[in-house]
Amino acid sequence: MQTLSHVSVLIHPGLGGAGADHWQTHWEQAFPDFVRVQQADWDRPVYDVWAAKLTEYVNQATKPVVLVPHSAGTSLVMKWSFDQPEAVKKVAGVFFVAPSDRDRWKTPGGAGPQGFGGMILKRLPYPSAVVAGRDDDRVTFDRAQAFAQAWGSLFFDGGMHGHLGSAAKLGVWPAGLVYFGQLLATLRT
Repeated sequence: MQTLSHVSVLIHPGLGGAGADHWQTHWEQAFPDFVRVQQADWDRPVYDVWAAKLTEYVNQATKPVVLVPHSAGTSLVMKWSFDQPEAVKKVAGVFFVAPSDRDRWKTPGGAGPQGFGGMILKRLPYPSAVVAGRDDDRVTFDRAQAFAQAWGSLFFDGGMHGHLGSAAKLGVWPAGLVYFGQLLATLRT
């Protein structure tokens, strides 16, 4: 079992970043040791660019890493986990929130995330958890459960809060902290 003092927590928002109303921002304010991976362009994600920045942050961490990606950030971490085996050795666990279904998510004019590919449905090389909303417009609840099963992840029901982002106005999201704590309790480093 790990406590927050034993790990480096890296927050990774999705498309558009996480604004003032996003639970990730509230977590960073409540837990000053949580670090947001800063991407140069939150509006036009390119996999190779985002992956290089994530690798940089993971490599700089002085403790085992727990990643907390949301939305397109989950797509990044999923693919990165198979592309960067050396960096992934530092990852103690991942708390995936509101995974976007890359196999079904289409953006007008193809201006969305580039180079992320489709969903990878293989066991991940670390412990993980998935939280999904029942009414998320970017992934069906059943599909999110299938991701969790394929990845070997714990699964948590995020309720009727849509995509679990800024629009949900979750604040510090106490239920999410409970789920996060349950993942931390499973980690061995």
